Amino acid sequence: MSDESTGDREQNDGQRFDRLPATPAERTVEGRVSREAVVDYFDDRFGIPPETFDDHTFWEKGAGKIWIYGGEAPTPLEIEAIGMTCLRTRQEHWKPTTDFVQRFGTHATDCVIELDREEARAFATGEDQEIPRWDGDWGYLIGAHEIGVGPEGRPGRDGDSAELRSANRSSGQSTREDAVERGNLEPIGIGLYVHGELRSMVPKGRQREL
Repeated sequence: MSDESTGDREQNDGQRFDRLPATPAERTVEGRVSREAVVDYFDDRFGIPPETFDDHTFWEKGAGKIWIYGGEAPTPLEIEAIGMTCLRTRQEHWKPTTDFVQRFGTHATDCVIELDREEARAFATGEDQEIPRWDGDWGYLIGAHEIGVGPEGRPGRDGDSAELRSANRSSGQSTREDAVERGNLEPIGIGLYVHGELRSMVPKGRQREL
């Protein structure tokens, strides 16, 4: 997942934002990944098309903390934040962030594990759980849950009980309004799957009750 480093390089300045070089050949800082490597990783691991990021730039601040920004900016930048963190590099296994998965995970076609309602609730609160049915690659997966979408594209009432739906119909509510279309996976966050166990990587500050 890392680019090869050759020759004399500058050292990373962890107090500022530096834009990632387009390719490994353009790199001037030791250990810094290229935009090409980051986009290839998201494509190879999760099937997110490279063109998804055509209007975005990638930056490093700190040791391997990669940020994504929807636009252009001069480099380097000495500011607190730009865009959102998307990936941790400079380690053996690169790790996507919860923010990135929630923003771009809908584009993913690979390494997405679909969770039922109870599994999704446990995952969102940071719980680890046994899910032996997954037969794909181990490592970091996108945890996602199928939600209902109403006829105009609004969120459906996925948790409505049969009694409530019956009451709505009895009160004259349109059956069209009560219709729910399935098949819309909403990414929750990133998890680490090993030995039949999905370990939630949702940070404590982002954990929530579903």
